[in-house]
Formats: sequence, C-alpha cells, structure tokens
Amino acid sequence: MKKFVRRSISLALALVMTTGLLAGCGGGNKLGGNSKGLEVDPAEVAMPLAEKATIKGLTQFPAGTESDPNNRTIFQRLEEQTNVHVEWRAIQKDQWGDTIQLEMSNAKTLPDFVFDAGFGEVDLLKYSKQGVIIPLEDYIDKYMPNLKKVFEQVPEYEAMCRDSEGHIWGLPWIEQLGYHNTAIQLLGNMPFINTAWLDFLGLEMPTTVDEFEAVLIAFRDNAAALKAQFNIDGDIIPMSCIVNDGGQDPFILINGFGEGYGDPDALKHLAVTDEGKVVSVATSEGFKKGTAWLHKLYEEKLIDVEAFTQDWSTYVAKGKSGRYGVCFTWDVGNVAPSLEGWAPLPMLKADTVNLTPATASYTSGFQRGRCVVTSVAENPALVCAWLDQMYAPLQSPQNNWGTYGEDDGFDIFTMGTNAKGEPMLQHAPLGDKSPVEVREAESINGPLAILDSYYGEYVTLPDDAAYRLDWIKEIYTPVCTAKYCLPSFFMTQEDSVTDSNLGADIGKCVNEFKARAVLEGFSDADWEQFQADLQSYKLDEYVALYQKYFDAYLEAQK
Repeated sequence: MKKFVRRSISLALALVMTTGLLAGCGGGNKLGGNSKGLEVDPAEVAMPLAEKATIKGLTQFPAGTESDPNNRTIFQRLEEQTNVHVEWRAIQKDQWGDTIQLEMSNAKTLPDFVFDAGFGEVDLLKYSKQGVIIPLEDYIDKYMPNLKKVFEQVPEYEAMCRDSEGHIWGLPWIEQLGYHNTAIQLLGNMPFINTAWLDFLGLEMPTTVDEFEAVLIAFRDNAAALKAQFNIDGDIIPMSCIVNDGGQDPFILINGFGEGYGDPDALKHLAVTDEGKVVSVATSEGFKKGTAWLHKLYEEKLIDVEAFTQDWSTYVAKGKSGRYGVCFTWDVGNVAPSLEGWAPLPMLKADTVNLTPATASYTSGFQRGRCVVTSVAENPALVCAWLDQMYAPLQSPQNNWGTYGEDDGFDIFTMGTNAKGEPMLQHAPLGDKSPVEVREAESINGPLAILDSYYGEYVTLPDDAAYRLDWIKEIYTPVCTAKYCLPSFFMTQEDSVTDSNLGADIGKCVNEFKARAVLEGFSDADWEQFQADLQSYKLDEYVALYQKYFDAYLEAQK
C-alpha cells in the first residue's frame, strides 16, 4: 500500500508538471558506477558489519575547526558502531562553493558520496542528467529503514524530496521544531518591543497600528527621560530595522492591512489563499496601505534613519547599547543587551489581525540535497546503509548540534535518560561558551532528521528554541489560521531556470519599491507604475509557475 501511495504521488506530479529534461536520468551511470547495487542482500550491509569495510566521502568544515573528520568524536563513534571506515576529503566551508563544482566534474577523484553537499534542485537535476549521481528511492526502500520511518511519519518530506518523475536524488536535512502553525520558522522577522520602556512610561502593549504608532511617538518624545533612566549612551531610536533584510525587515507589521497577506517571503513575495490560489502580495491593497503606513512612521521620525543602509554589525551594536524601542530579529537576545525587558510584539490590527506563514514554514527546516551518492560508488547499498545511521533518532541531534563526552570540555549534550528510563540526549549548560562556537566544533551536519516527536524522548529542546516556540504558540499561532503555506517545490531544470530568472527581476523590483516608498512615500501614479513594472517582468507567468506546482502538491496529498 505504501509503495502504491508513493507511486501515486510520483504519477500525480508527473502528470501535472511539464517535464522532459530528465529523459537520460533514472539510473544510467555515465561515469560507470555499479548498476547492480540493489542486488545486495540487506543482511550483508546491516550495521555493524561483520568485517570492516571502507567507503570514500567528501565533506566541508568551518574555518578554525577540526579539518580531519575522523578526528571528530561523532565520526569516531560511528566507526566503532558500524565497523565502517570512511576515507574523507574535507574542504573548508568558505571555499566550498568555488570548489564543489570542480569536484563533481572529475570522475577520477569523485568519492562514493558527498556528505554535506547543500545542493539545490538545479544542482541535483544537473548532476542527475550528467549521470554523476544515482537515484536513491529504491535504496531507501531496501537499505535505509531509519529514513524510511521518517518519511512514513511525515509523508510531506518524501513528497518534497521527489522530482517530477518520482526520483529522489539527494538525502535530506530535516529539523522540525514545532509543526504547521506552531513551527519555529513560522515567522523569521519577529518584532520585539522594549517592555522596560513601556513600564517606565506607563504604557500598555499595543495591539493595533494606531496604538503602536502612539507608543513609538511616546518613545520619541520621552527620549531624554529614557536616556537618563536607563543610562543610555547615544540617541533613542523608537524603531530600528533593516529594510529588505529577511529577519530584520519591518514588513511583518503590515499583515493587518487589507487582505492580510503581509509579505511572508522576502525573496518571492508570494502567498497562498485558503482557496489554494497563489498570489503576489506586492499587487495587493494591503501591501499598498501597509507600505504607506510605514512611510508615515518614517516621516514622523519613528524609524531608524539607517534602516535602509546599515549592516548586521551596526544594527547589533546600536541594539546592544540599549537604544531601541522596537527591533526585528530571530531572537531578541541577538540584538538587545539581554532578553530581560523585552517581549514579542503581537500582530497588529488594522483592517484585520493575521499572520501569513513564511514560505515552507509549516514543514519546518528542510533541505532536499544535503547528501548525494555518486555513480562511481562500487557498493552504493553499503554507502546508503551507512548513511542511514545518520537518521537514527539519537544520532541526528548530535550531527546537527554536537555531542557528549568530548575531551576538550566542549559539550552540547550529556547522555541521560527520558521518563521511560531510555537513553536521551540532554542539552548541557555552556556557561560563557558561544553555542555557535560549540556546535561548529562538534557537529558534522550532513543528512539527518529531527522530528518534533523526538523532543522529550530522544533529545531535549535547546533553551533558545524552547522560549521561541513558547512565544510562537502563545502569540502568533492563534492568529495564523492559514489553511496553506507555500511549500518547497522540486521544479524541473527548465522551470528552475525560469523561476530563478523571473524571481531575480521581480524580487529586485519589489525590494526597490519597498525601500523607496518607505523612505520617500509614493503617489497613486507611482503605485500604478510599480504594478506596470511587475507585469513587464512577467509577474503573471511567475505566479502561474508556482500555481502549477502548488496544484501538483495538492494533488499529491489526495
């Protein structure tokens, strides 16, 4: 039955999407790989192996960290547990982008697999068409029970891994923290307000755009008192942001205007209605009204004058000086002096109260091309069986964040037990250590899956994730009632090129309008010219492309 469902998904996608670029793919190995890999008995590659075997892999590592993967504790434990030795070649992360294409074109030095590839759909389709990588769906069925179980638990991930002909060319990275409208990625540019300033001035948490504007005015007009009370060095800035910079963009504030779309995708500027219609938010009445309101705030000197030009380091430096009344970021602890005295700002009511989910947020963190198996692999069944260990519920969190029992005292986890007395990874206190520093020193990344159901059973939640999830569930989930969220599509190579070309022009057009309109304002004639410019960049064709894939996505769920 499960095979039938998967084939049905593939058929539905194939029928709806225009294909034809993969005619030479489906398993032919132009580089001469083993075409009989599926004839291996699963018992022969069950871990741990009866006799030690060696496979070859290519990966990347962050600058300033251990360059030899086999010196990392995680890989050392994996070798002990599997009896598989990996001959690694490792490339420094900042050189990866320039190097990996050359590596993939050299059959003489190509390894059995690329562990931390980070390939997008264009890369996967290109290398599949060239015969450099092999399709993995049958290997997953036969040799990868851990990944197969992940797909059974959350079928959307399998659907997103398959191309329009039903092939899986890459092994995914999956990090669920929450699910659907409780997902941690529900909104990236979370707005935060300085509650210490609110309390000092006797103000309530604003819930409407008018109340919010009044609060910002109070911050502006009481700047001297705020500076004296909180010992602030530098000018008071009622609201700071970085326009068009994803997590720091202020357009999350306009969700309450008009239709309530907001601008949930900083790259595509698309949303999906509850009727399943893909729409460009930049053509909506709400976008027009919300942008005009943001200009009003700027004109009233309520928005940072550097909002259009400052970089991340400048933004953080001013925030850490305690100068902001409102700011935007993933976690306010990254920008403000501390978490204390700050709270997420609720979605503001204008014409409505709504939060449109960020693109692909309902299925949380996902990357379809994290790892590939090459066509030079002499025993792809063994390679896939070893890679499947990365999807074991106790292994994936370590690959993603770090491990336990390190000799240098850097530990993301301790190994404890859950309520059932079974092994569970527990996040360890880091003291004055930077979480990023510890994670880069210990983690190996690559293919993995952490499902929302794992927390409390196999691993604890990181503290910073726990309080962000609480914020989302308490403040934003109740007003995020969208039936659909624009998912991550695996387009054909031709459509991916079209998407890239049209999206670049349209995105630039929208972002230029956003910045100019907030800074200078705009007339009805300016708005009409903006709409004409979007059409000249083939906006209708762009929306239709996403509509085609969204329709196929819905069909695949039936």
